Amino acid sequence: MTPWGVHLDYIDPSVNAGQDFFAHANGKWLKTAEIPPDRPFAGAGLEVSKLNEERMKEIVAGLSASSDPSSEEGKLRSLYDAFTDEAQIEAKDLGPAAKDLERIAGLKTLEDVAKEIADPALPLDGPFGWNLGADDKDPDAYVVRFGQAGLGLPDRDYYLKEDKALADTREAYKSYLAQMLGFAGVKDAARAAAVYDLEYALAQASWPAADRREAEKTYNPMTISELSKLAPEYPWAASVSASGISLKSARGDRVVIVAENTAFPALAKVFAKTPVAVWRDYLTVRYLHGFAPYLPKKVDDADFAMYGTRLQGRVRQLPRATRGARFLDIRMGEALGKVYVAKFFPPESKAKVQALVQNLLQAYREDLSTLDWMTAETRKKALEKLDHFTVKVAYPDHWRDYSALEVKRDDLVGDVKRANAFEWNRQVKRIDEKVDRTEWGMTPPTVNAYYNPSANEIVFPAGILQPPYFDAAADDAVNYGAIGSVIGHEISHGFDDQGSKYDGLGVMRTWWTDVDRKSFDARTTALAQQYDAYEPLPGLHVNGRLTLGENIADLAGMMIARKAYHISLAGKEAPVLDGYTGDQRFYLAFAQSWRSKQKDESMRQRVLSNPHSPPAFRVNGVVRNDDGWYAAFPEIKPTDAYYLPPDRRVHLW
Repeated sequence: MTPWGVHLDYIDPSVNAGQDFFAHANGKWLKTAEIPPDRPFAGAGLEVSKLNEERMKEIVAGLSASSDPSSEEGKLRSLYDAFTDEAQIEAKDLGPAAKDLERIAGLKTLEDVAKEIADPALPLDGPFGWNLGADDKDPDAYVVRFGQAGLGLPDRDYYLKEDKALADTREAYKSYLAQMLGFAGVKDAARAAAVYDLEYALAQASWPAADRREAEKTYNPMTISELSKLAPEYPWAASVSASGISLKSARGDRVVIVAENTAFPALAKVFAKTPVAVWRDYLTVRYLHGFAPYLPKKVDDADFAMYGTRLQGRVRQLPRATRGARFLDIRMGEALGKVYVAKFFPPESKAKVQALVQNLLQAYREDLSTLDWMTAETRKKALEKLDHFTVKVAYPDHWRDYSALEVKRDDLVGDVKRANAFEWNRQVKRIDEKVDRTEWGMTPPTVNAYYNPSANEIVFPAGILQPPYFDAAADDAVNYGAIGSVIGHEISHGFDDQGSKYDGLGVMRTWWTDVDRKSFDARTTALAQQYDAYEPLPGLHVNGRLTLGENIADLAGMMIARKAYHISLAGKEAPVLDGYTGDQRFYLAFAQSWRSKQKDESMRQRVLSNPHSPPAFRVNGVVRNDDGWYAAFPEIKPTDAYYLPPDRRVHLW
C-alpha cells in the first residue's frame, strides 16, 4: 500500500475503468485473494473485522481470572471462560437444556405454545415476533412493534422460489430438521416433514422482503383488542402478558404497531390449524438452533453444517476463542467496548472523524441549496432536517449498567438465558418512559454504521473507524473516498425513499410537496431499474426494490463525499501522487474499500434477503451515475459496459 492509502498493487490496468471499475481497482487482488475456510467472504470488511476480533481477544487475555465475579471485568472473564471451556460443555452434554426441552415437550394447548414463544429468556420463534423501539409518529415514546416471523431459512423465497440451488437447500434443511429432532430423542422423518410444512405455510402467508422495508405500509397502530380482532386465532393477550409487557399503558389500552398487517390473519390461521404436537417439534428445533453454540459439539456442528456451510459456504467454524470474543460483544458489548476504546481508539481519531462528518454535512447543505429539481418549500424543510442531525462517533457518552446481570462460570446456557432476559427486562422497564436518545444501537467494536430515522441520528462505532476505511495518517482523498462515503451513505439514508418520510425530529410525516416526491420517485425508479439488470450469479438478479434505499445512500453518499473532499481542499489544487490526481485517488479508495470475494452460497443469501447490493455493484452501479467519475478517468468510452449517456445518469443530490 502507498503511504497515502491506496493499494496500487491491487489495480489491474488491463481492465478499463469503464468496463468494470470494481475489477480495475481490485483486479490483481481478486486474482490472488483467497476466502478463508471459516468465512463466507474475503475483503476490506473482513480485514477490519479480524483486526477487531484480535483486539477483543487481547482485551480478554488481560482480564484477571481472580477479578471480583460481580464486577464487569469479572463477568466478562466468566462469560468468556464459560463459552471457551469446551470440555465442560461436552461433559454436561444436553443436560443444561433438558428442563427446557422437557417443558416444551409437555405443552398441551396452543395458548401454552404462544406463552412459551413469548418467554424472553429463550431463543424461540413463532409466526409473530416483537420488539420495543421508538414510535415512528411519536419518537419520544416507546412502543411495541409486531412483525411476521417463524422461518428457519433466511427468507420466504427459500421456500417458495423455483430454483435448483434453493431446491437443494430445502432438501438439506429437511434433513437438518430431522437431525435436530433426533438430538431430542425424536427419530421420525414424518415429524420433521411436518415442521417443514409448517414453515412453508408461514412463508406463503408472509410479505416479500421488499414490501417489509416500506415505512408507511408497516406502520399500523392498534390496541391489543383490535389486534385480536385482526388475527383472532392467536392468543395475543396471554402471549403479550407472558413476555412481561402490561396490556395497559399510562394512556389507557396499550397501542402497538403491526407491520405486515395483511399477513397477520393468515399467519394466525396457520398457528391455529397446526397441531400442538407439530408446534412442540418446531419449538424444539428452534430451541436447539438458538442454543447450538452453547451445547455439545454434535449439536453445534450440525447447526453449522446448515447455517454456516449450506447457507454461507463456510468450510469450518471460527476458532472458539474468536467466537468467544464475539459472544462477549453480543452479551456485554458496552462493557467490552469501554475497554476497547480506551485501548485502541485515540481522541485525535475521533476529532478527525468529527471534522470529516462536518464537511460531509456542509457538502449536503450546499447541494440541497442548489438542487434544480426540488422546490423551495421542500428544500427549506430538508435543510431544517439536516440541521437537526445528531452525530454519534466512536462510543456513547454513557455506558450501560450490567450490575443486574448474573453470570456463572459453570452455567453457560443459564448465562445466555439470563442475558436474554436481562436485555428484554431492561427495555420493558422503561416502556412507558421517554425515549433515551443517548442510547446506541451498536457496540463500539462493531464494524458497521447506521442511520436511525426516528432519532434523525447517524452513528459510527469505533470498530469501523479503522484502516482501510479510515486512517488518520492517510491522504484526505483516500479517507473521503473510503470512510467519507460511509458517512455520506448514512446521512443520505435521511433522504432516501424511506428516510425522507421522517422529519428533523424523527416524526414520520409528509413534508415533501407532491411534485417533489414525484420527481424524486421518478429518479429512484430509474435507479431501481438499473440494479434489476445486475446479475451476480447466473439467473440471480439484484432486486432493485429491495435494495433501493441502500443504493440511493450508496450513490448520494459517494457523490457528497467527493464534494466534501473538495471543500476540504479550501480552493487549493489537490496534489498528484504517484501519477494519480486527487479525484482518481478518491474513486480508487472508494472502490478498494468495497473489495470483496464471496462464496456463491453467501451471495445467494445476500441477494434474496439483504437490502444491500453485492459489493461489485455498490461500486460499478454508483460510479457510472457520477459525472465526476467520467472526468477523472477520461479513458472511459461510450462502448464500455458501465458507460451511461449523460441523460441516463441518475442525479439525486
